[in-house]
Formats: sequence, structure tokens, C-alpha cells
Amino acid sequence: MIDEMYIRGVEVNYYFVCKTKLWLFSHNVSLEKESDLVKLGKLVHKEFYQRDRKDVQIGPIAIDVIRKGNELEIQEVKKAKSMEKADFFQMAYYLFYLSKLGISAKGRITYPKSKEVVNVELDEEKSRDLEKILREIDGLKRGEMPKPVRKKHCRKCAYFEFCFAG
Repeated sequence: MIDEMYIRGVEVNYYFVCKTKLWLFSHNVSLEKESDLVKLGKLVHKEFYQRDRKDVQIGPIAIDVIRKGNELEIQEVKKAKSMEKADFFQMAYYLFYLSKLGISAKGRITYPKSKEVVNVELDEEKSRDLEKILREIDGLKRGEMPKPVRKKHCRKCAYFEFCFAG
């Protein structure tokens, strides 16, 4: 049995982006601090939500923005929609995690570059999907490093040299 309370939100994102990246990140191989694209993403976060940005860490999840109105709203700011499915499930996981703590919230993913917003709500079907995904993530983390699979976005990845050098 896994404890989903110890899976980080970014690991859910990486599950959809690249299983090798997920494995490396979960084993503390962190190459993203050197990535110009990661730095650009952090700048977008800082500039777009300069007034509202909260960067709240709750256990293994790091929420970009929290707003309290009639209902608690959490937001993620993403540079581009190129990894929309990964972004969606990362946000769904945040909602799932908060629900395990007894906190009800709605989620929004904001893409400032394209001026688009995606609303995310957690329902029973998404919760079941997440439970399956979390079991798979747990299994991946416990297993051997998956063989890198070259995808179109690999060249922009901070782990590219690690995976494909030589």
C-alpha cells in the first residue's frame, strides 16, 4: 500500500512528461537548478502574480497561489500549455491531497503567455484515476531507472545530457 501523502506534486507532473525524469528527480538527481527554461518559468511566476503569489508548501505539494473567497482556490502558473495533461493532473493531485486533509478547494491553471485559464475540479472519477497513477508512481520510484525514451521536448529538458550523452 502506498502513502500518497509523500508523493510530490511535481512527481505527478513528471509521470506524464517523462518516467526517467520522474525516477531521477525522486532519487535526488536534480539538474533543473541550472536550466534556463526553469529559471524563465520562475520569472513568469514572479512577474505574473507579483501581488498575489504565496508559494505555500503543504507537505509534499507547493502551491503557487492561494486565494480565499467564498471557496478556497488554488492556482498553478505555467509558462506554456505544451504539457497540459501533466499540468492538469498535478493540479488534480493538489486538490486530492488537500481533500485527504479535509480541505475542499477548486483549482485553476493559468497560462499567462496565452492568457488562458483551465479550471480543475476533483470528482470521484479523477480521484480513482489519481489513486491508480499514484500507485504507478510509487512503483516507478521503487524500481530501476526507466530507460530514457526520446521525445520531441527532450532537447529542452535539463536532464537531456544525462539521458542521451554518449
